[in-house]
Amino acid sequence: MQTIFRDAMSRLGSPVVLVTTDGPAGRHGLTVSAITSVSDTPPTVLICLNQNNHSHQAFLKNGKVGISILGKGHDELAFTFANSRLTAEERFTHGQWHTSPQGIPLLKNALATLDCSIEDTYQSGTHDVLFCQAHSITINDGTGHGLTWFDRAFHHLPMQNT
Repeated sequence: MQTIFRDAMSRLGSPVVLVTTDGPAGRHGLTVSAITSVSDTPPTVLICLNQNNHSHQAFLKNGKVGISILGKGHDELAFTFANSRLTAEERFTHGQWHTSPQGIPLLKNALATLDCSIEDTYQSGTHDVLFCQAHSITINDGTGHGLTWFDRAFHHLPMQNT
């Protein structure tokens, strides 16, 4: 059942983001495709983190999450932050970063960034669902295409002209 479930979910297109944190438990970051908006009042997203991920406890202890929404040209960075063989320090040597008002690293050329605090958690199977409230949001114009994960590969979605 687990294999067929994973195969079925590979046919579900997902956004690709970097989630980051910093604080008493240290600076950590990873690539996530299990993220969605929950509410715009207050602005809230949910992120699913595997409890076995080495960064999992740092996110919970720090209580803060940075979200950098990736676009075209970020494929390699997404792979870097998904690589479990790299330390947090090694991951952050890739990309250009700035610090959010809460002290969280955010990718400078992301499509958009959110500076969040973890407001609630829910455990489900092997994952924790983090409900994160955004305190500041930045949208970068002119970055071109969104990055999605579909059928175990990256794909680029063109942004509409407004």
